Amino acid sequence: QVQLVESGGGLVQAGAARRLSCAASARIFSSVAMGWFRQAPGKEREFVAAMSGNRISYADSVKGRFTISRDNAKNTVYLQMNSLKPEDTAVYYCATGPSWARDKETSYTYWGQGTQVTVSS
Repeated sequence: QVQLVESGGGLVQAGAARRLSCAASARIFSSVAMGWFRQAPGKEREFVAAMSGNRISYADSVKGRFTISRDNAKNTVYLQMNSLKPEDTAVYYCATGPSWARDKETSYTYWGQGTQVTVSS
């Protein structure tokens, strides 16, 4: 059983940056897949970014603005969000799975409870 706890959300102005953290209760090996998803009000949850080993992928909507990274020593995954836009407003979730899954939610085994990011215009 792995517990994931997201943090770093809050209210930010458009154009600002924010870094989300996802702390895992167990060791995260570099080969394990980590993903970030988000869900805006009234919308379905959508893929944001994922990484496994040296493989990284982003949704087109965040490519060039968001960066996913991990610190295995701290069992933590990060999502650096730059140039935030109002449309980035959502609850952000991290998830982990046994292998590369990118945007396939059913392949992620454990999910965090989410952290709210609100971007004001």
